[in-house]
Amino acid sequence: MDILENIDAWWAEFEQGWMAHYQATGETNWKIYNRPRNKTAPAGPGIDVSRSRLALISSAGAYLKDSQEPYDAENDLGDYAIRTFPSSTPFGALAYAHTHYDHAAVEADAQVLLPLRHLEDMVSEGMIGELAPSVISFHGYQPDVTRVIGETVPAIIAAAKAEQIDAALLVPA
Repeated sequence: MDILENIDAWWAEFEQGWMAHYQATGETNWKIYNRPRNKTAPAGPGIDVSRSRLALISSAGAYLKDSQEPYDAENDLGDYAIRTFPSSTPFGALAYAHTHYDHAAVEADAQVLLPLRHLEDMVSEGMIGELAPSVISFHGYQPDVTRVIGETVPAIIAAAKAEQIDAALLVPA
């Protein structure tokens, strides 16, 4: 199953519309952005999370502030890289390089975007089998869906395979 149905048509409209406008004016006009849509959601078989290793994936733009480069949050065309960091990371060791959401809630309580301690509680209660050793983080502002599919998704899949995960929880920013 394709991640995005009719990706060639999406690309043509994106290139001739939003991207052409951006290249001509330097402005990001979201009123003309063609939001990707599928008629059928990509899916796989169901699993029993109580017997699974679960990875937390977040689009919050979180990174280790003392040892990782921040995302290029000011780039109008997006940053398609990922960062990983230990699930046990103290929240004070993280920063959020993302200018496309209000940080007030995550600064007040990091668990709104990184519910790690809640997930640990769910492991203790037997609701989740195991929490993956690392969080997979990316910068959620990524207007070029072909780059998401060609760069970000494969990087996330590779990180997930390296951690031998069975399931993932995606928490969007």
